[in-house]
Amino acid sequence: MGTPAPQPPVRGVELTDDGLAQSLNKRHIRMIAVGGAIGVGLFLGAGGGIAKAGPALIAVYAITGVFIYIIMRALGELLIYRPVSGSFAEYAREFMGPAYGFITGWGYWTTWTIIGMAEITAAGIYVHWWFPSIPQYVTAFVVLVALVLLNLLKVGAFGEAEFWFASIKIAAILALIVGGTLVAVFSIGDAGRNSSLAHLWDHGGAAPHGWMAVLLAFQIVVFSYQGVELIGMTAAETKNRDTVLPKAINSIPWRIGIFYVGSLLVLLTLFPWTEFSAGESPFVKALTHIGLPAAGSIMNFVVLTSALSSCSSGLFSNGRLLKRLASDGVAPGRFAAVNKGHVPAAAILASGAAMMLGVLVNAVVPDQAFVYISSVATLGAIWSWLVIIVCHMIYRRRVARGEVHESWFKLPLATPLSWLVIAFLTFVTVILGFDEDNRIALYALPVWAGALIGGYLYARPKIAVREAAAARATRAAVTPTVATSAGEEPAAQLAD
Repeated sequence: MGTPAPQPPVRGVELTDDGLAQSLNKRHIRMIAVGGAIGVGLFLGAGGGIAKAGPALIAVYAITGVFIYIIMRALGELLIYRPVSGSFAEYAREFMGPAYGFITGWGYWTTWTIIGMAEITAAGIYVHWWFPSIPQYVTAFVVLVALVLLNLLKVGAFGEAEFWFASIKIAAILALIVGGTLVAVFSIGDAGRNSSLAHLWDHGGAAPHGWMAVLLAFQIVVFSYQGVELIGMTAAETKNRDTVLPKAINSIPWRIGIFYVGSLLVLLTLFPWTEFSAGESPFVKALTHIGLPAAGSIMNFVVLTSALSSCSSGLFSNGRLLKRLASDGVAPGRFAAVNKGHVPAAAILASGAAMMLGVLVNAVVPDQAFVYISSVATLGAIWSWLVIIVCHMIYRRRVARGEVHESWFKLPLATPLSWLVIAFLTFVTVILGFDEDNRIALYALPVWAGALIGGYLYARPKIAVREAAAARATRAAVTPTVATSAGEEPAAQLAD
């Protein structure tokens, strides 16, 4: 679409072209990147993953982490090329066309709406651990309202909240890794005396339920990593992004190695995989088994803050994305506005209202809510990551033709790695159909796709008008003014 006029600084705050405040600094972005990589999928979903795949789950996390890093390097190259609110939804419009921009934008908005439902579901489960008499849907409702109010504050407040949410998660996981290692090395307590690396292959082997079960665990792991791409949504509101964003992306491998692989390795060395089950946090259970019930309560608080963090990030992302869709003319215009704090308040309120459906799901099917919601969210993650890779491939081709400028932050071996990622994402999509619980995602796919395609067909006339106007504005900007004699028109006008 047309490029908005640059916004002047307001009271010392630098604004983006579309009126958002550049108030997220290096400290915020670093922790948002960490928070995106450590979520409820690890803290809660890992229990089901261990029960399904056994110790082999560690390898599944490591393998998937490699593909996540490739995807993030591709996204990072695009972010340095052109940081923009809306991130890869806007890249889809630029490189793949308006139809893909519409479908990706609204699809990702729907995905984070679904993920938000999963997070408030997890919050209900965690609170239920303390207070069994409180229904999950009550906690889900209270949590959602509180996070909407947080996101209505200035973006700096969101950044600070995410900083502390992520700090709590990091401190807790590091404490578990260090403490668990000391317990095992020095044989402290029953847990230390019974710990053994042999737990990784005893009790039925590394893959006790067979390798098909290991393959099915990829869905759980993919959902765990959902949200790592959120750093793209923060790019437009980040100070010194050319320095901050690459550093945050390049830190992903060691974060995955420590927080995912390291923590699971410690857990499964201390206890056999048979000690863990779906529907409960393996972290809470491990600390309780060590003999520190207070530590179990502390860890339950940590995983609760993780759910709050992820849901808050989803509201942040959806608010900015809905604002971009409104600016592009494919969402109601009221959502393009920002309030005095330079926050898209109307878009955030609408996104929070949509997540309210999660409260209903928790009221109707509380036991299956997390599995159903996370499986559908996984499909949304796969589509988003696929779009990032395809946009990056098209971008590289346009760079080679000299049509766009080259980003200095490049993905090495881009072509073979991009095709490898596409093959991996296709595999994960296919594997969803082999699991009874996760098959609901494939059942929902035709409905989801039909709604998005139908929405695009309805909006296509308006989109075509805006695209044509943007093309005319671009041509007028790059076409030099030509002196004409009487009766002649400028070349740009003739072209129209």
